[in-house]
Amino acid sequence: MKACFINGVASISAQATFNQSCFLEDVIVHNSKTINAIHPNYKDFINPITGRRMATGVKMGIAASKLALDSAQLACPDAIITGTGMGCIEDSEKFLNSIIENDEQYLTPTSFINSTHNTVAAQIALTLDCKGYNVSYVHGSVSFESALYDAQLLLHENEASNVLVGAVDELGNQFIQDIVISEENQSQAILTPFGEGAHFFTISSSRQDGSYCELKAIQIINIATPDSIQENLKEFLNQNRLLLSDVDVIVLGCNGDEFDCYYHNLQRLLFDTIPQIHYKHLCGEFFTASAFGFWVATNILKKQYIPNSVKLNNVEKSRYKNVLLYNQFKGRQHSFTLLTSC
Repeated sequence: MKACFINGVASISAQATFNQSCFLEDVIVHNSKTINAIHPNYKDFINPITGRRMATGVKMGIAASKLALDSAQLACPDAIITGTGMGCIEDSEKFLNSIIENDEQYLTPTSFINSTHNTVAAQIALTLDCKGYNVSYVHGSVSFESALYDAQLLLHENEASNVLVGAVDELGNQFIQDIVISEENQSQAILTPFGEGAHFFTISSSRQDGSYCELKAIQIINIATPDSIQENLKEFLNQNRLLLSDVDVIVLGCNGDEFDCYYHNLQRLLFDTIPQIHYKHLCGEFFTASAFGFWVATNILKKQYIPNSVKLNNVEKSRYKNVLLYNQFKGRQHSFTLLTSC
């Protein structure tokens, strides 16, 4: 694959991540079942009259995308690719509730139109006046990784020079609450709170002086066992001409459920001598939470240090070159992402 450089990043999450000068120094501890994102002043990015009619996910997406572009000193990308698990669930709930309340009569289509999963990418394109390639991926917990892979292919085939890639999910008001109640009665319950956020990255075939890192490779595996995933990981590294000892940091998507055994096996058997970090305790669990982990990894490579708030062990290194991200959800939709310093 052609070299892909991360030149700009932005994150809206349950932590104060929108401030580019901070990197998880002062974290907020959440003890509730759901955690909302810390929202910036959207008037700085969106016309107040227009923003008043926008869903939370759309506003988060527009603000984060503009900051990611500003971070890369880019006005408009050649392509916009987003990943989302639930889309604009707030408007979906509004439309479904109006169906019930109005007995399926006298319905206005506005909420339905705004509820589609590609609404965020479309609104970003309208705001930026970007008429290029525009695609949204809705692939569960690998939605963000699918968007990344598409961007990597675009750059490799010279169909774009700068691609804006992002992930957005919002909590909504009713659907997630129903999931929380359902989870409480299951043995496979997720202990991490459910969250929301928007994370955007400017990816380019050209390196800048301020580039964060290089995206080396992505692999998605639908089904694997705790034992077979180890072989999958070794093969993934081998394809990228790396040994286990070449990995300097592993970023894990632990959420406290019984499927964390996938992570525990890797921690204990393969990566016990390198720094191990997690992140979902800070941002919450949602379909595109791995994009927050990606944001953490890019900052580790740029700033060359690991915040205490994400450490799973006390191992440190003098230099961080290769970072491996691994995420899965309930034993399915496994993803490996490899980043390296540049």
